[in-house]
Amino acid sequence: MYRWEITRAVLAQRVFAIIRTGSYDEAAAAADTLISGGIRALEISLTTPFALEVVTTLSREVGDEALIGAGTVLDAPSARMAIDAGARFLVSPSLDADVIRTAHRYGVPIFPGVATPTEIVRAMELGADAIKVFPASDHGPRWISDVRAALPQAPLLPTGGVTVEDAPDWIAAGAAAVGMGSALSEGDRDSVAKRVADLLARVAEAAPPSSTV
Repeated sequence: MYRWEITRAVLAQRVFAIIRTGSYDEAAAAADTLISGGIRALEISLTTPFALEVVTTLSREVGDEALIGAGTVLDAPSARMAIDAGARFLVSPSLDADVIRTAHRYGVPIFPGVATPTEIVRAMELGADAIKVFPASDHGPRWISDVRAALPQAPLLPTGGVTVEDAPDWIAAGAAAVGMGSALSEGDRDSVAKRVADLLARVAEAAPPSSTV
């Protein structure tokens, strides 16, 4: 897949999962539960022990069923290792030109983190495929709509503090998608599946009629 095709696929559901756990086994189990529940894009945080091994295993096992990415990518060497491990997309809490260049050199989309309109513009100038607004808990859906009034071309991904209850509000405000961690993955397989199904239906209804991913 081309970079733009991967980006489109990651954001298609308007929700992507973030897995940050204390062990390889916990991460693998969380990913299995989320994929079984219907999530089609998952970010494995590099703060997770043996995160690259998780990425490799999941990428091999799930095939085209889901896109597996790497998160908390802070520098170019980490970006290259994540790509070599099989990550289909990269996510960072910060804005680093070398990370973006490394991702693009190997045809992988990158969603760097920003917190201000100035950083959003800089991210777009550097070629970010989408832009992670982090932490979302420092802002709010109204902030997204205000920023997109001036920067309607910015594909924004609120992450960090987004809840199941307010995720549709972020989408209605103009976010391209939201990233969600434990708020999405807590509970047993049945409760996660129900939560995912309900959430995907609600964010689809909340999306502006003219919006496309």
